[in-house]
Amino acid sequence: MTIDELRTRIREFLAANDPATTERLEFLRARYDAGLAWVYFPEGHGGLGLPHGWQTEVDQLFEQAGAPDNNPAANVIGLGMAGPTILACGTEEQKKRFLRPLWTGEEIWCQLFSEPGAGSDLADVSTRAVRDGHEWVVDGQKVWTSSAHLAHFAILLARTDPNVPKHRGMSYFLIDMTQPGIEVRPLRQITGEAEFNEVFITDARVPDEQRLGAEGDGWRIANTTLNTERVAIGGRASARESGLIGVVTDTWRANPERRTPELHDRLLRLWVDAEVARLTGLRLRQKLAQGQPGPEGSAMKLSFARIAQQLSGLEVELLGEEGLRYSDWTMVRPERVDMNARDAGYRYLRAKGNSIEGGTSEILRNIVSERILGLPAEPRTDKDRPWKEVAR
Repeated sequence: MTIDELRTRIREFLAANDPATTERLEFLRARYDAGLAWVYFPEGHGGLGLPHGWQTEVDQLFEQAGAPDNNPAANVIGLGMAGPTILACGTEEQKKRFLRPLWTGEEIWCQLFSEPGAGSDLADVSTRAVRDGHEWVVDGQKVWTSSAHLAHFAILLARTDPNVPKHRGMSYFLIDMTQPGIEVRPLRQITGEAEFNEVFITDARVPDEQRLGAEGDGWRIANTTLNTERVAIGGRASARESGLIGVVTDTWRANPERRTPELHDRLLRLWVDAEVARLTGLRLRQKLAQGQPGPEGSAMKLSFARIAQQLSGLEVELLGEEGLRYSDWTMVRPERVDMNARDAGYRYLRAKGNSIEGGTSEILRNIVSERILGLPAEPRTDKDRPWKEVAR
């Protein structure tokens, strides 16, 4: 199929499904069934097997026609992490069951990976899944879980064999968040909000048909998810001087009386850094169009966190006393985070989390050094020891 044939197909679809008169969910389901959701996904799973790079134009054509979108900001984990992982590692039955309601937004997803004792060292997860006939019984605690209070399903990493080294004893599950035995508690952050949650799991059950991949193959599948996550955080498509760099440069232009040579020099350096990151992200997305994400996403996410923290600090300094004001400490549980729409104080505090969420900057430096630069690996004394024998 050529790009012109794809455009024709979209026009024909819109003629048969008028966005002005078709109910929103009905429209989204029809778009998925027509292969016009993720056009780079295979046929039958929301796509047409077309180049990844065509997706942007497809979305633009639907937007120009006034068509409803699937509210991607409300299902970041599902669209950016769960969906690609299910496509890459799931069975045909799992793809048919989960991908359509995930894309339409009927089912919101969250990620049950990090734990109080297994964040940076994710392979040390202690949440257990014990087989009971055709089901798995899960017990444990997860933390820093975005959207857990809204989610219908979660991608879950759990230990199924404590008798082997930590990287080999985990399995990957798709777990129903609405069942008994799952308790979600808000985690209030430095901003006053509670974007994240801690999740307590007690005797929750997962059918074996919701195990993704082979038993014990959880670490490999989790890395598929994590590579996708880091690209999603650090490699988003953006226009020049958009995002936080755009906010800070607008503040600079609006406050000439606050400018100093030192602040000017820092702003120019960060502007260049932001533009380099934007262009590198564009190159990475072009590479992704040819295959699966690799460790390069870690470098992008690492750069994103550093630039955001330095820019938000520069903005507070530029605004002086005004930058120290904070609009509202009310504890809320937002459905989405938009740093650019808030005040400078919020941006400064929220950016502190950028070097933690989605992989800490320390761990990402290890990934870049070992997997991209080929430097010697960090010594790991527990690498070949059974998980249950390692002191904690």
